[in-house]
Amino acid sequence: MPQSRWIALLLWPLALALVTWTLSQMPLAGLSGILAELHWHQWVLWTLVNVLVIAVSTERWRRLGRMLGEAPGFWQMLLIRQAGQTVSFITPAPHFGGEPFQIYWLVKRAGMSIHRAVLSLALDRFYELWINFLVLMLGVSLILLAPQAATIVSNSQITDNQVSDWQVILLLLLTLLVALSIIAWVLIRQPALISSRLEKVSARWFDSPKLAALGAHWHSLGSDIKKVVRTQKAELLNALLLSLLGWALMIFEVWLALSFFDIRLDTVALAQIMVAMRLALLLPLPGGIGSLEAAVLWSFQTLSLPMEAALGLIALTRLRDVLVLVSGAVCLYTLRKKH
Repeated sequence: MPQSRWIALLLWPLALALVTWTLSQMPLAGLSGILAELHWHQWVLWTLVNVLVIAVSTERWRRLGRMLGEAPGFWQMLLIRQAGQTVSFITPAPHFGGEPFQIYWLVKRAGMSIHRAVLSLALDRFYELWINFLVLMLGVSLILLAPQAATIVSNSQITDNQVSDWQVILLLLLTLLVALSIIAWVLIRQPALISSRLEKVSARWFDSPKLAALGAHWHSLGSDIKKVVRTQKAELLNALLLSLLGWALMIFEVWLALSFFDIRLDTVALAQIMVAMRLALLLPLPGGIGSLEAAVLWSFQTLSLPMEAALGLIALTRLRDVLVLVSGAVCLYTLRKKH
């Protein structure tokens, strides 16, 4: 039996077990009553916003692939993205884990060369991480520096220690942002530095034909990066704008969910809830299970907001996660069936 078939046979039971465990740990019991109070037009609007978030992220990745000269169509890219997202969701790091499968599908299903499949995904992840850290850093800065922040601190249970914690988080986000920027600069300006180290590490295994080609793949990747930066500035800017649009939609989705429960917040309070939720998803827990709920409840407590609304926000967020998991599982099955 081919090695890929053995991997598939092992992957499916593991994936199903992790999905089952993830769903069992979600606080879904007792939340159906909260969701039942929503009107049909609220469901339609909420669904539309979440579909747009997925569509914008998929389009960004598709454009980055097309920029390199190789990319499948939108629906094929959507299939690969959602399948990979499901694998990532059930791994300890909710944002990562499905990338090897996405690269495999891009090469086998879409016919992309390995180095361009890697580069398109690397660029997509770079935009996602860099913009995430940038927006989170701006959100924390807003919490600490905005005039409204003083009012929030005085009218809530935020202590001086918690303000200090926000400052530490700000420094951490700034460090991560700078580190990502330095890595990008090295990849663009000095790819030979990394290439030489890869060659030294893999030198003992160069008897393997696949590993012997590692240096060639890396040099091709470095050449493509330089070419992209030199000739595709407009497309890179479009990817940046799509990233910002995706974040704007995610912020609007949280604001919309809160409005369903008659919660109207100013910018600083909304930033506090949004930043807490997104930071919770960076913790090494599948789907942020437990950490996301704790972040929402903490934010609502410090802002003196009703706990019923917090439970409603959690319910909508976890319902979305369940739908993403289910749809991603369907995409996984479709990709495996067509292989």
